[in-house]
Amino acid sequence: MTDLPGRTPHTPIAVNIEMWFEGSFVERIEQAAALGFPSIELWTWRDKDLAAGAERLRHHGMTATQFTAWGFGKEINDPGFPVEKFVAEIRDACDAADLLPGCECFCVVAGDDIAGLTKEQMHASVIEKLRAAVPVLEARKKMIILEPMNPYNHPGHCLYGSADGIAICEAVGSPWVKLNWDLFHMQRFEGNLIDNLEKGREWIGYVQFADSPARNEPGTGEIRYSEVFRKVRELNLPLPLGAECLPLGGDARRAAERLYQTDAESGK
Repeated sequence: MTDLPGRTPHTPIAVNIEMWFEGSFVERIEQAAALGFPSIELWTWRDKDLAAGAERLRHHGMTATQFTAWGFGKEINDPGFPVEKFVAEIRDACDAADLLPGCECFCVVAGDDIAGLTKEQMHASVIEKLRAAVPVLEARKKMIILEPMNPYNHPGHCLYGSADGIAICEAVGSPWVKLNWDLFHMQRFEGNLIDNLEKGREWIGYVQFADSPARNEPGTGEIRYSEVFRKVRELNLPLPLGAECLPLGGDARRAAERLYQTDAESGK
């Protein structure tokens, strides 16, 4: 086993510093670098010193893959929510992404169910907001990655699974709006991971992973991630992959070692 288990042999990984580490933004980057990860991903960005973090990333030759531009509690599935407020937030997210080396996309969450609205009405609102943001995305060369959830960990959400996610992307009709294909959510909602990766690859903008059902690192649950990683590379899907998982027992080094072992097996 290498002293830098985050430097996986076949599939580069962006470690989610919110789930893996503690401390300030810079301190979490240093912890990721100490394990050898080439990239990070994060959730919130407004509470972080992005300039200081960017300096540390460049110092270590690392990149940031993505962050959450629009999270829970701000419902773009509400037809009454002003389109211009969403577009303004996306402009700010583009500015934030420009500060972080390698950051070309950011995640958007559709929103929880709204009483009195059908799924079709909520999805139509999401499509409207995403379409309105496309000119900004085109001009700034940034991608929105829309994330479907799963009903076990996120009950009462308006967007589950690959079929509805793809339908929204097709309706928007822009290469700048794709899916954050979180394999943990996909496994819990629909399974059939490899076949669905093949079917949905046109609309996959980013891939995240965690084992199921407990959302720990690969090797702790029911998914054979060595085969999934191999298929991701075979399909030429975007890399690095996002390790949005909780290290079992809070042991980040052991989680990184398991991840290294899984990826090593994917090359056999």
